[in-house]
Amino acid sequence: MKQHLNQLAIFGGPPLFATPLVVGQPDLSAPDRMLQRIQDVLNSGWITNNGPLVQQFEHEICRITGANHCVAVCNGTMALQIMAKAGGLTGEVIMPAFTFIATAHAMEWIGLKPVFADVDPATHTLDKESVRNCVTSDTSAILGVHLWGNPCDVDGLQKVADEFNLKLLFDACHAFGSRDRGRAIGTLGDAAAFSFHATKFVHSLEGGAILTQSAELADQMRLMRNFGITGLDSIESAGINGKLNDVAAAVGLTSLEFTAERIQHNRTLQLTYQSQLANCPGLRMLENTADNGGNGQYAVVLVDETEFGLSRDTLLQILRAEGVFARSYFVPGCHRAVPYASSEAHCPVPLTTTNSILESVLQLPVGPMVSLRTVGRIAGCLHWIQQHTSLIQQRLSTGVPVTSHPDDPATTSTSLPLAG
Repeated sequence: MKQHLNQLAIFGGPPLFATPLVVGQPDLSAPDRMLQRIQDVLNSGWITNNGPLVQQFEHEICRITGANHCVAVCNGTMALQIMAKAGGLTGEVIMPAFTFIATAHAMEWIGLKPVFADVDPATHTLDKESVRNCVTSDTSAILGVHLWGNPCDVDGLQKVADEFNLKLLFDACHAFGSRDRGRAIGTLGDAAAFSFHATKFVHSLEGGAILTQSAELADQMRLMRNFGITGLDSIESAGINGKLNDVAAAVGLTSLEFTAERIQHNRTLQLTYQSQLANCPGLRMLENTADNGGNGQYAVVLVDETEFGLSRDTLLQILRAEGVFARSYFVPGCHRAVPYASSEAHCPVPLTTTNSILESVLQLPVGPMVSLRTVGRIAGCLHWIQQHTSLIQQRLSTGVPVTSHPDDPATTSTSLPLAG
């Protein structure tokens, strides 16, 4: 543990972790099993076009979630787009501004207009009253995001959707394996899109899926992901190449086999962070509201600058210099990003909670490279930093050059912004 300021990595000391700990570390459990599946695919000669492993992957996802239908696609963004197209969306789609930019971009790219509503401070998911205030005659759907694995207020959003005759869709890219009062994420609303990107705890290197209870909607999505082709010489509608290949499905099937173990590991890490940071002034772990704490994929902490003594961004750079590659999702916020910031029409309501969270939220590492001992070292570092914030501020105020971790790709300068 650090003993004095000169031992902090930003001031030239050795980093706490020479090998960085990252948020979203890819988990490649059982590589031999995965490689054997891939070899079987290559030997079969059926590498893509709804091959047997893609079909098996879809079946396993339905088995785990209880969804009636799963349509596997090449990535999470494609899942969002095919889901929206198959749902017949037009005009405006209401979504949170506090989400990964892909949620908004996916709609923008297919000619829909993202409209941003505020979020609930307890869950960081859509606030139903903010959504209600965004509805216009051009609105066709609500697109909720089950963020950090926290379920949206599904019943509240459904009431708004029913009141205005809107589709209710979900971006569930953070929520595979989460449940809401006994209901599996993926079985709620009209449909839900998932990501199996390499940073997710269940992944297929790159991939996605749409879950729905509607056979009609599933048939339409299967048609759309394959150019609208219905036979060797027949095309029924416009479509796109959204197919998942069997090599990716081989990785996905192997990854699915470790779902329970990964959830348990990450939930244990989350609870350990929560316990060890409970008495650290200015830091508060966000509770996960899903059944049994959700899938454990994200350890989310909120930084109160006044109480902690440093801004979130200053703390972030200190941690990253120590090899704790924490993140500050989703700065700057969809509403402040191109192309949405240029038009007030995307933001018809105040985004008070969103703007506050964007200044305070931080994600700490979990996953296969993080142990209970590692969490203890990170928590101890956070406590030490908090106890010495005045001295850290004094040192920074002199304009002293600061040092970054040698493996940090996010660092492009040697100056650290002071806390405001």
